[in-house]
Amino acid sequence: MNINATLFLQAIVFAILVWFTMKYVWPPITKALDERAKKIAEGLAAADKAKSELSVANKRVEEDLAKSRNESAGRLADAERRAQAMIEEAKAKAAEEGKKIIAAAQVEAEQQTVKARETLREQVAALAVKGAEQILRKEVNAGVHADLLGRLKTEL
Repeated sequence: MNINATLFLQAIVFAILVWFTMKYVWPPITKALDERAKKIAEGLAAADKAKSELSVANKRVEEDLAKSRNESAGRLADAERRAQAMIEEAKAKAAEEGKKIIAAAQVEAEQQTVKARETLREQVAALAVKGAEQILRKEVNAGVHADLLGRLKTEL
């Protein structure tokens, strides 16, 4: 065989191989590459979307956290005000009770003073009667001289 014929035959076989490759092999490969590129692009888009959603979610979480902190600080301040009010109320009640107890004690002391004065008046009247009896050397009848003894008690 001649080199030219071989070369010509190889060129025809090569052309048939190129045509066969372009017709049957190349389209599925390009289709697979295009699908792969599309999947990669979709994956990147999904990753970007997820990243933006994560950013939005983080912002929302930070806002909710700040809101919760503010609410809890408000509740703590409210609880502290309530506690302070309860303490003040308890102090006021205790002071009022103390005043009532002091007033009751003063009333009781006054009553005891009056009773002591009455007892003392009766004792002084009895001593005065005994003294007068001894001075007069006779018995003074308390029933007969009740009016006189009553005036004596009031004067004492």
